[in-house]
Amino acid sequence: MLPLRAQNITLLMSSKVLSGCGVYDGTEIHEASAILVHLSRGGAEVQMFAPDVSQMHVIDHGKGQPVENESRNVLSESARIARGSITDLAKLNVSNHDAVIFPGGFGAAKNLSTFAIDGKDCKVNKEVERVLKDFHDAGKPIGLCCISPVLAAKVLPGVDVTVGHEEEEGGKWPYAGTTQAITALGAKHTVKEVTEAHVDKKNKVVTTPAFMCETKLHLIFDGIGAMVRDVLKLSGK
Repeated sequence: MLPLRAQNITLLMSSKVLSGCGVYDGTEIHEASAILVHLSRGGAEVQMFAPDVSQMHVIDHGKGQPVENESRNVLSESARIARGSITDLAKLNVSNHDAVIFPGGFGAAKNLSTFAIDGKDCKVNKEVERVLKDFHDAGKPIGLCCISPVLAAKVLPGVDVTVGHEEEEGGKWPYAGTTQAITALGAKHTVKEVTEAHVDKKNKVVTTPAFMCETKLHLIFDGIGAMVRDVLKLSGK
């Protein structure tokens, strides 16, 4: 934890980019909440954003199946997590923020990009791409967890990220194949445990596996805490 004093702190203004609400078609809610808790403990002020676009599809989270003839908006769904305080991603200006963090959930691969369908040949939402490039060009830290590091791998050439281990290991790392797509995109993948964060100091990109690992919730929470603390350190606040 950074040595912050409430009476004289210069608050970090951090932006968080959501992709809907619910792991299978939007933002992973536990990850989003963990990020907010750790940012709050670190003394950061947070503004949440999401693109004003339709979801790729809607998933019945009880059945794990697509719902036919239903459409939802990413910005409106993200407002559920933000308790209504959400802004269109098109309005995010890098000059007003010290860092940006992307939670995971399949929304990152379905709504913020087409990675779920196209893999290494995916396209990234234009506003997401703009935000990543703007923060990178400004030398401001970028945090990503779970599947969202693929966004950085696609947009930032040669970036070094982690999504955990590179073998499934009997189902503990069910999405280990993602590492192959990351390297195919020209990025580097570094193996890390779920409780760890990986820091690409050159690009100021911090990543952690989160729910890429089948494990206990508190371990995922700890890994996200490591990511947030490293983002705060890189911000220099």
